[in-house]
Amino acid sequence: MELDHRDFLNSPPVKTVRFGGTVVETLAKHKLGDSRDYELLKHQLADPEIKDAQIINWLQEFRSCVTQLTKDHEQLIYTILRVPWVGRSPAVVEEYMVFLSNLVSAQTVYLCACLKMVVSHFTPKRVTICEGGVDISDSDDEDENLPRNFNQCHQALQLITRYVPSTSRFLMPILTDNFPFVQKSSTTLECYAHNLLRVTMYIPSLRRDVLEVIIGKMLKLDVSAARSDIEEAEENAALSQRAEVRPEEGLFDMDEDMSADVPCRAAVMAHPVADRLDTLMAVMMAYIKDACHVDGSLHVERTKDLYRDVLNVFDKLILPTHASAHVQYTLFYLCSFRVALAEAFLDHLWKILQSPSQPAVLRQAAAGYLGSFLARAKFIPVLTVRACLDLLLSWIHCYIDSQDSSGRQACCDISLHGPFYTACQAVFYTLIFRHRAMLENNMKKGLEYLQSLNLERVVMCQLNPLKVCLPSVTSMFAAITRTYQVVFCYTIIERNNRHVLPVVRSSAGGDSVTTNTNPLDSFFPFDPYLLKRSVQLIEPLYQVWEELADTELLPTKAGQQGSREDEDDFLCGETPQTEGIVGMTPSSYDSSLHSPSCVGSPPLTFQRP
Repeated sequence: MELDHRDFLNSPPVKTVRFGGTVVETLAKHKLGDSRDYELLKHQLADPEIKDAQIINWLQEFRSCVTQLTKDHEQLIYTILRVPWVGRSPAVVEEYMVFLSNLVSAQTVYLCACLKMVVSHFTPKRVTICEGGVDISDSDDEDENLPRNFNQCHQALQLITRYVPSTSRFLMPILTDNFPFVQKSSTTLECYAHNLLRVTMYIPSLRRDVLEVIIGKMLKLDVSAARSDIEEAEENAALSQRAEVRPEEGLFDMDEDMSADVPCRAAVMAHPVADRLDTLMAVMMAYIKDACHVDGSLHVERTKDLYRDVLNVFDKLILPTHASAHVQYTLFYLCSFRVALAEAFLDHLWKILQSPSQPAVLRQAAAGYLGSFLARAKFIPVLTVRACLDLLLSWIHCYIDSQDSSGRQACCDISLHGPFYTACQAVFYTLIFRHRAMLENNMKKGLEYLQSLNLERVVMCQLNPLKVCLPSVTSMFAAITRTYQVVFCYTIIERNNRHVLPVVRSSAGGDSVTTNTNPLDSFFPFDPYLLKRSVQLIEPLYQVWEELADTELLPTKAGQQGSREDEDDFLCGETPQTEGIVGMTPSSYDSSLHSPSCVGSPPLTFQRP
């Protein structure tokens, strides 16, 4: 016969075997200076073998005298909070929650202690395993009761929040401080991130801060796992896997065994840091999808609210981070839900790029995001791409006008004109990826549009952007524009090749520095996505690099035809780190004194989401 929990809780305390008097008597003795029963009580509560009936009996007594549990009984309360209640019988869990609600209502001094206790259960419990004769403490990743345990924790938090409305103010620092080290297992990180995001469903005021904490941790993983290291680890793992399953000649066919085993093994990234990042990216994108949809349909208002929160974190953390390769795809994925979101993001980037009040390093980063997003996001319509190119080229021509009218001899100086060069590269990069889409429906009108951009003036101006932009971008742009007779770049490229790029001063001060093949420190934030589990949500939205037809490949030297292997990214790894020229990234030196007079040109006229 199943016991009704409410009847059970209203029944008299269960008689159990224990030592010492009642809690009320023990507290009274302690107040008079006799602490023997008090210490015995703490000892019995700390017993790892404590039974359910004993826990219930104690909690019922504590509830009857909760007003007496003042700050003087701090150690006793901490002992109660360490009682293993999560995962116990429903009667224990319910009794414990009632005790928590009574405690925080009567003694708010213990609110933070109660919150810390609940949050400590957001990850799998720790177990000791023996590896090589050494005891190692790690999380119990195989606990099948985790979903139930987490549900109980969130019920407790909701209950506390109901009784103490100011809970959110004290909870966020605790959630931040208890985030596991990024070196912990994927399961530990996944559980904690999942539970943090779940908190935002019933305490929405914490969402922006929670997103900031999780994305900050993800960025630490992202920048510590170089793209080349991830690719190398995957290649080595694939070679090892093939070596393990390759059958010996003349024995038997193992194809069936391989087909059954390989997909499971392929779900795990060979690079341990990338695997943890992949797990967190999957959690974050699942949350984004769930938060924006109700019964399978997009909820516009909820999506707008989430977009604003994610964009805020983007500005604060992601945009200033140069080496991230994957975390920014959270915003990429969110923008795919609605064209208006993608247009709002482009508008936001455009405002940063053309604003003289923004640090130049952020303006350059915004230009990189703008070009990469336009090039790689399949869900951006061609009309939107053209609108962005119109604005970019208008600003670029205005910048050139300001240099021509200044009366000074313009020179190829990245510290002075960094945003201009990154804007030019964004245009070149976008045209490389989207020129086919612009021409496929109406070749004549498409060519007329490309010619209206006046790209010839851009590449032939004294600032000479072809000399500064990444060589692979420059050469591919030259090939495409020559094919359609929009602009001829090869004369300028050959002339640039004959002259070493001038030495430019460093904005960080000190001696002048020389440049390398990536003087702009080019960054294409939406380069191919490498994480194997979360990529499933990105692949349908992503524009891969399509090889140019033979007619589009141009001579790189007299008598030679350019050719490329079938690769996703035509950059072919030509974005090296610029260790020697970090100081070349423009900083405060780039001010309105060096910006065109029309730098405050109108923003994109897209409808806000």
